[in-house]
Amino acid sequence: MKNHDENINRLTIAIKEKIGKPVSVRVVVATIESLGVRDIDVPEDYGLSSIRILADLIYRDLTISPENIGLKNKKEIESIEKDFSTVQVSDYLMVKAKIFFEYYPKGIFHLFPVLLQILAIVVFGYSLWTYVGFNHTQSTAVVLGVIVGLVTSGGFVQVIGRQASFFWNHQDLKQTKSIVDYFIKLGVKSIFFVLTSIFVINSFFYLYPIQFLFVVFVYAFLIGLLLLIIAPVHVIKQRWVVSVSIFVATAVAILLKNYTILHIYVTHWIGIIVAILISRIYINFYFKRNIKKRNHDSKIVLKTPVMLYHTYRYFFYGTLLYIFIFIDRIIAWSSSNFDQHIPFLVYFEKNYELGMDLAILVFLLLAGVMEYAIAAFSKFIELGQKQTSYKNKEKYGKRLLRMYWQSISMLVVTSVMIFILMYYIVTASWGYRGQFNEVLDDVTIFVGFAGGVGYFFLAWGMLNTLYLFTLSQPSIPLKALIVACIVNLLFGFFLSRFISYEYSVIGMILGAITFCVLTLKHCIKFFKNLDYYYYAAN
Repeated sequence: MKNHDENINRLTIAIKEKIGKPVSVRVVVATIESLGVRDIDVPEDYGLSSIRILADLIYRDLTISPENIGLKNKKEIESIEKDFSTVQVSDYLMVKAKIFFEYYPKGIFHLFPVLLQILAIVVFGYSLWTYVGFNHTQSTAVVLGVIVGLVTSGGFVQVIGRQASFFWNHQDLKQTKSIVDYFIKLGVKSIFFVLTSIFVINSFFYLYPIQFLFVVFVYAFLIGLLLLIIAPVHVIKQRWVVSVSIFVATAVAILLKNYTILHIYVTHWIGIIVAILISRIYINFYFKRNIKKRNHDSKIVLKTPVMLYHTYRYFFYGTLLYIFIFIDRIIAWSSSNFDQHIPFLVYFEKNYELGMDLAILVFLLLAGVMEYAIAAFSKFIELGQKQTSYKNKEKYGKRLLRMYWQSISMLVVTSVMIFILMYYIVTASWGYRGQFNEVLDDVTIFVGFAGGVGYFFLAWGMLNTLYLFTLSQPSIPLKALIVACIVNLLFGFFLSRFISYEYSVIGMILGAITFCVLTLKHCIKFFKNLDYYYYAAN
């Protein structure tokens, strides 16, 4: 009984810090569930029969007890100290402008590693994992390695971002580091498992030569490890480290390529290792310096089974997102109707790849809008709930919904500008023709602009997903992404086989539209009950 009382008191304190004085029992229920407590845990850990009864007990304590009169949560206290609660509706435009000029440049700045790779290709014909001198077989090995690395690590990157952020927001740096280290180790094991499985399957069916697979595996492991290592950098708000590490790594790789006799593969591998080491060393330094200095014990104990239960949807979302991005490429490259012999099951096709490389500009350059949109939403959802009375709760959701459509309008306008830029890259003398002394193929141009449309809808769907993640609703985008992958696969396969291989990009467009529509539908639904879902998430 003593342990039960202690557990209830500990849980009450955690809920008090998160939501302050609860407005209803169901808000307490939602908060308890967000802390990882399940119905089956309640009898043993708290001595009560269900979460509902536990919530009733805590609700009465937080609303009736004299010591809890005028209770405020941690965020409310911070808001009062920072005078956030005094922001008036008339000041919203100024706040929006401030958020825009802070976060939109951040979104663009964080593209620096990608833009650096593009610049390196233009100037040197070489980047950290590409080289214009590769033949088709070499390109196939490298690209397949990158794809495998991204897919196998993508889920763990999402989980690290979600779970480590939970403890980071509670200022528990020690627990944050533990979570980061745990999932990096688990991610590395997963990569080895996937590579071993591919090796075993290849041993039975002999799809690719051993030497070819070796190259694929090294690229896959290093790219996957790089993503795992830089994932916590985003959590601790030190994203500049990614830019620095990629810049130094690219410089080292270019120097090795130009001034040594090392094979291109080896210069790539050394460069990626340099990026991994720089990022990892900084992360270790950061935690070592700050844990003792400003670590705060969140007093939240999260059991591993519970942690895995609450993060598996983010894992599968991260994995499926990369699968979705590469489905159309794999389908196109496995088609036998482009004008060259295919020696392997999946074989690199230059014209299609160039088109998708051009198309991804749409996705990348929308990063600023997405960064601003989610930052503005997070800010105003907090401000709005402080200034909106219970009687006017419908206005709360309508105001945020109006802000949502404003962000989508920015997304559309920015996309139009990007498509104009793509047009000049294709046609202008200073564009692709001027940089590489060749004219883009019709297939490349078709795939580029069609893929750009697909990436626009994918970005819109991912923005919807960020809203839903903010409200702790990962199941919805996961289910939407599963359907989108199926649509992408079926339509892409059918069109590539019965019309022409480049029409696999149409499958990607239809899949992206599906993902966008399904997540949009639920976003609208949640905006109508935003007060409840906000409390449930926080």
